[in-house]
Amino acid sequence: MIEVRKFHTLGSANHGWLDAHHHFSFAGYHDPARTSWGNLRVWNDDTIAAKSGFPPHPHNDMEIITYVREGAITHRDSMGNEGRTEAGDVQVMSAGKGVTHSEYNLEDKTTRIFQIWIIPDQRGGAPAWGARPFPKDDRTGRFVTLASGLPGDDDALPIRTGARVLGATILAGESVTYEATPDRHLYLVPAAGSIRIEDQTAEARDGVAITGLDRFTITALDDSELVLVDAA
Repeated sequence: MIEVRKFHTLGSANHGWLDAHHHFSFAGYHDPARTSWGNLRVWNDDTIAAKSGFPPHPHNDMEIITYVREGAITHRDSMGNEGRTEAGDVQVMSAGKGVTHSEYNLEDKTTRIFQIWIIPDQRGGAPAWGARPFPKDDRTGRFVTLASGLPGDDDALPIRTGARVLGATILAGESVTYEATPDRHLYLVPAAGSIRIEDQTAEARDGVAITGLDRFTITALDDSELVLVDAA
């Protein structure tokens, strides 16, 4: 099954400093047909105005992955961590038994991020945070694992769930094939560009829900930047 969820059908909320679009039910947006996708609970497409952001707030029992599409985000938390994550790079926070954090756009320009929440395999545990750069040239024409809780992904940022988050850049006219497992839940979003996935087309910021397949091929109609979650 491949289902394309067009960007204009997503839930949304514009708070002035934050223009948020929700692939799944979140905050004041509820769609009983889009509450989660397997263990993938949240995929928010956030545009954050310069010199603004999310003030300190708590989380627990959630794996929170932030993929920066444009600009940069600055993280601070109750564990004493602080870091700035730039476009193309990724940060991960395992909320565990509880953590308070803030995420600010301290830049002079707009920041755009995907914020992805995945349900952990077990509740509790000490919270943790990490970030690392993933140069886009390293993932041209192929998927690279950015964060993972699966065996064999030692180079990726660790998450506490049987899932992986991957990124790829594909030049127009080129294709990549992803080897899947039919009982997994995959969710793909082009951060930029448009693609054909098997016999369907997705534009930038559309969501593509995939399950029941052992492989699928993605062809870039324009130069494209992709983010994929492969979850239980």
